[in-house]
Amino acid sequence: MEIYVVQRGDTLYQIARRFSVPMDELVYANQLQNPETLSAGQALLIPRPEREHTVKRGETLYAIARLYGIPLNRLLAANPQISNPNLIQPGQRIRIPSAQENLGKLLVNGYISDASDSTLEATLPYLSFLSPFSYQVDARGNLSRDFRISPEISEGYGTLNLLTLTNLRPQGGFSSDIAHALFTDPQAEEQLLENLEALFAQGSYQGLGLDLEYIYPFDREAYNAFLARITERMHQLGHIVVTALAPKISDSQQGLLYSAHDYAFHGRTADYVVLMTYEWGYTYGPAMAVSPLNKVRQVLDYAVSVIPAGKILMGVPNYGYNWTLPFRQGSAAQPISNQRAAALAGQARVEIFFDQTAQTPYFRYRDSAGKLHEVWFEDARSLRAKFLLADEYGLGGVSFWNLNTLFRTNFLLLESMFSVERPR
Repeated sequence: MEIYVVQRGDTLYQIARRFSVPMDELVYANQLQNPETLSAGQALLIPRPEREHTVKRGETLYAIARLYGIPLNRLLAANPQISNPNLIQPGQRIRIPSAQENLGKLLVNGYISDASDSTLEATLPYLSFLSPFSYQVDARGNLSRDFRISPEISEGYGTLNLLTLTNLRPQGGFSSDIAHALFTDPQAEEQLLENLEALFAQGSYQGLGLDLEYIYPFDREAYNAFLARITERMHQLGHIVVTALAPKISDSQQGLLYSAHDYAFHGRTADYVVLMTYEWGYTYGPAMAVSPLNKVRQVLDYAVSVIPAGKILMGVPNYGYNWTLPFRQGSAAQPISNQRAAALAGQARVEIFFDQTAQTPYFRYRDSAGKLHEVWFEDARSLRAKFLLADEYGLGGVSFWNLNTLFRTNFLLLESMFSVERPR
């Protein structure tokens, strides 16, 4: 895959001709809502379609693989009709798969709560873990389901379903009190475990995901003990445990979101940890990148010092925000999908800029009422930077929040760089 940044005056027709790619392939790969209105600064993923090579006299399969810059095993995988790699004939046609960076295997988790069947079907081939969000636990250990998708839809994809457990209230918001009750009331914990075992017995889930947030700082050790007990029980049942952790840069980081999340203990105890490396730019904050790369790097620097890198799944946002300027405390930004953000820039006829520090695109525009807006979102460039960061740190994988809206660029780019690992 190649990434092209639109220049002033470019048309999709010109770009398609330049790269010898059909226009409909560009529209499909980038989910272009209006192909006639591209913005200067817009990043387009250029798919490289498979080609055919006609064998010349004296050529070997190894020489053909080198010619196109792809590993021999990928060439063989694309041509199952070749039973003997040493026996190819002049005039024989061989499929040449699109080039990949071959950075190795990567685990991919996706949180989903309300996605269409078509979105799920387009997403599941790229997921190691599907995490329906979520089962909410109350202070007595009872569970209520708050998602619409059926985990059974993942059957046949080799994807493991994680039962995601949260301390969210029915009316919204994480509850410190619910978490405290679970950690300190043996009856509530036992009730929770019985409910979990009943759900696991139905066969839809193969692992437990814990997303317990806003825990009282004084409950740090109680949370650790709870995690140890629940992990032991899950392992006895043959299930993995994945925990979600706030984006800390040191063990001593203060705050209700951070203090009780003990990176080192979770790294020793859980099978994997999801680092929630997003929401620097958030609904009630000032306009900025949702997941600035320089901030993510600070979190990873600390995380890999206390957690085995292979256990870490780095959080990747699948959304952006649209702020009304000037920012006023208490005002709320509107979430926006990545493809809608790019379309909005084209509709407003404004240029998209790319912040080199945050490695994130953004733009400003005025609405019909004359109000100024600032939009930060993700594109092929920012995603590639994040995927390369996961490779640089030797991480186990990435975790998308969330995949309710399909952003095809995510997965086409990911597939061109890594092989999705299928845990067993």
